[in-house]
Amino acid sequence: MSIRLVALTSLVAVTALAAGCVVEPARPVVYGPRPDPGYVEVVAPQPPPAMFVENVEPRPGFIWARGYWRWDGRHYVAERGHWERMRPGYHYVHPHWEQRRDGWHWRVGVWAAG
Repeated sequence: MSIRLVALTSLVAVTALAAGCVVEPARPVVYGPRPDPGYVEVVAPQPPPAMFVENVEPRPGFIWARGYWRWDGRHYVAERGHWERMRPGYHYVHPHWEQRRDGWHWRVGVWAAG
């Protein structure tokens, strides 16, 4: 076995061992007495990056749902905002992350009465 092959094999082994201890993966948490079978809560182990700014012109009859950082299980990925049609009697709660004792919890964007 050549020295180059041994060195390359050692480098690959060290890299593989070190890569597994960098970031804790997200833990899906299902809660409530009867959770929706299609719903899992995303909990990220680290805070999201600073918000990014998207410059958009107002559009009559619509609201801009701001972009956000999505956790993919290993790191945050930027998601662009989108237009939502206005709903009379409702206001839009933008998607956001909330910090709790066990990590950062994701809250989707929703329309709330009022």
